[in-house]
Amino acid sequence: MADVYRTSLDLTHRSFKRILLIKPSSLGDVVHALPVLHGLRTRFPKARIDWLIASAFAPLLADHTELDELILFDRRRFGRIGRSPRASAEFARFVWDLRSRRYDLVIDLQGLFRTGFLAWASGASVRIGFRNAREGAWIFYTHRVPVDDPDMHAVDRNYRVAGLLGFDNAPVRFNLVLGEADRAAGRDLLRENGITDSQRTVAVVTGARWETKVWLPERFVETIDELHGQSGVRCVLLGSPDEVSLCERIAGACRLAPINLAGRTSLPQLGAVLALADAVLCHDSAAMHLAVAFDRPLVCLIGPTNPRRTGPYGRPDDVVRLKLDCAPCYLRRLSQCRHAHRCMRELEAGTVVSAVERVLARPLVSNM
Repeated sequence: MADVYRTSLDLTHRSFKRILLIKPSSLGDVVHALPVLHGLRTRFPKARIDWLIASAFAPLLADHTELDELILFDRRRFGRIGRSPRASAEFARFVWDLRSRRYDLVIDLQGLFRTGFLAWASGASVRIGFRNAREGAWIFYTHRVPVDDPDMHAVDRNYRVAGLLGFDNAPVRFNLVLGEADRAAGRDLLRENGITDSQRTVAVVTGARWETKVWLPERFVETIDELHGQSGVRCVLLGSPDEVSLCERIAGACRLAPINLAGRTSLPQLGAVLALADAVLCHDSAAMHLAVAFDRPLVCLIGPTNPRRTGPYGRPDDVVRLKLDCAPCYLRRLSQCRHAHRCMRELEAGTVVSAVERVLARPLVSNM
């Protein structure tokens, strides 16, 4: 296989009937791949388009109108291949089922050995992936897309496949829509906790996967108190089960306790609360990418990362960050930082409150 970037002339005029998009995880990465799905559906309106996705993230796409089927991939179940006869047999059946679907186009946006292998095992004649895919995954592709800019946003990186398939002139759209049942569940959850349909809410997501990305809890307390006192909004804390204690500590220190839904929402409910919020306050996290996909007003606090690479796509004005010589550093642990976490520690609550109030000053758009 020649290691070249084949131009759109190679595939632009091809008509694909059975397409598989491979992007199992993580949540933010799944959101980043949605524009490719929309482009594929626009380019091949009559094709069957399936998505291979980790079981944990499948509920987010369960009602997506541009998908025909979700192919569930359980990494933990298959993690014992070669050590467990049962796991090996189940994986063999999974691969057999994948191959029996007779895909003619597979796009691997994950770029790992296992996803590249699955692309190859599908038997598709056209298999697209990135030239710099990790773990040698590139050997499984028939078409390799180069990514020369390390700071290219993940959405733009994924969308480079559009040049091969002839939809690169189409606008980048996430087109993420919640099912009505999930939206109703989100409305009910807010109403049960005292939020009226006419009341403005700020969804506050206090956690992130890297500890260096997280703002100080006491600053969240100051911000929530100020917003409750001056803006008349209600803040709703959101977080994973691992962040329950952090959210409880923040809620307990506030003068008027925010609604604390940390650890109490399913993935669709989390999406619904974000989609219904009048503003979202968060870090560089999956919640930020969901807020962008749902086109919600956003204030994103960024410290050790580069907003050009991982920030809110196409919305640089939604970023609040300090301009420091040491940032971005991409360090994940506080113990690695030699500057006492300045990028987040020196970010004052007043700056964040002002940013949120600017967002709330825009005309009210109710999604209730």
